[in-house]
Amino acid sequence: MNEFDDELKYIEQHEMSRRDFMLDMMAAGGMMGAGLSLSASAFANAQVPDDEVVRIGYLPITDATALLVAHGMGFFEDEGLKAEKPTLIRGWSPLVEGFAAGKFNLVHFLKPIPVWMRYNNNFPVKIMSWAHINGSALVVGKHIKAEDFKDLGGKQVAVPYWYSMHNIVLQIALREAGLKPVIKDQSEALAADEVNLMIMPPPDMPPALAAKKIDAFIVAEPFNAFGELKAGGKMLRFTGDIWKNHPCCVVCMNENTVKAKPEWTQKVMNAIVRAEVYAQENKEEVARMMSKDGKRYLPMPAKAVVRAMTFYDDAKYASPDAIRHPEYGNGRIDFSPYPYPSATKLIVNAMNETLVGGDKTFLDGLDPQFVADDLVDYEFVKAAMAKYPGWEKAPGVDPANPYERVEVVKV
Repeated sequence: MNEFDDELKYIEQHEMSRRDFMLDMMAAGGMMGAGLSLSASAFANAQVPDDEVVRIGYLPITDATALLVAHGMGFFEDEGLKAEKPTLIRGWSPLVEGFAAGKFNLVHFLKPIPVWMRYNNNFPVKIMSWAHINGSALVVGKHIKAEDFKDLGGKQVAVPYWYSMHNIVLQIALREAGLKPVIKDQSEALAADEVNLMIMPPPDMPPALAAKKIDAFIVAEPFNAFGELKAGGKMLRFTGDIWKNHPCCVVCMNENTVKAKPEWTQKVMNAIVRAEVYAQENKEEVARMMSKDGKRYLPMPAKAVVRAMTFYDDAKYASPDAIRHPEYGNGRIDFSPYPYPSATKLIVNAMNETLVGGDKTFLDGLDPQFVADDLVDYEFVKAAMAKYPGWEKAPGVDPANPYERVEVVKV
């Protein structure tokens, strides 16, 4: 660890650990298997506070940008709302628990999480908008010669959790390269066409890569930036360059709150959409504001957060060729609020096709169109988009047909 400076040590000490929220355990054992303390009935019927204070729970990653910008720029207050200082949570499990218990009424979740909550545990979670698009990548160690996914045969690759966009996109690319994802003990021998996947908390990834304990990792920002800056890693491919403008984290509320307080809900979503428009147009400013050198929403230094949100140069990422579809017109991370049904359907299908640890029977018979219609609320985000234009400038949005798109996946 001597090669890492104080910044990385700070991350390891203060950044969240995601060990306690392994989504394979969730699928295998339900709430108790996931380490959640609520009983099934309490989880399904937990009541939220009756006031109208905005209470945000978030993990300190760039996925939370929309929530943090809405608070940091005073957009909630502009809507006439009172908003408490967002609560930094160091794991997905306590964030889910806090949301289920009503401690938080506005959160960001990885998109597979509300799928699990609603259909495995009958919790009335509702996706209200996307929190961001793109924003993830695959980083390989300097100790391996990898220029393409085909070079990962026989290698060890870390993912943050099984039910994640990271794991989905990675396995799409591996299959396209003729490789077979497997889940084995690291001591077991691998065939030349096998790629061994393992769960690893994001803060552990850069030092593990530097120590050659793994050969590559795929994760959200800013850990890819830290992998580059602190572990000597190379960016093999950005996920947004494979699945064009894919969603990752989504903004969620309790459906009971949405139904009981439509005016409040609309004001919240107005602030969120306004924040996404602002973040898309002012990425460097927003990165500095969120960093530990700004308003300290994130424990990372501005240098890393700025890189994680803005550095996306085709020429400088030519070897390996991490950006193969510059015609996509996207950035390293982008902000586009509308939750396209086409992406939801693709995700549900992909979750069934993706190798994971544990049991995923809750997905059996889950119709993608039903999920797109049932899990996602489109009304409030559309009204907010009408009030705060500018979202149509985000990559992948057709202003002439803003509520539909065709999903593009090219390895």
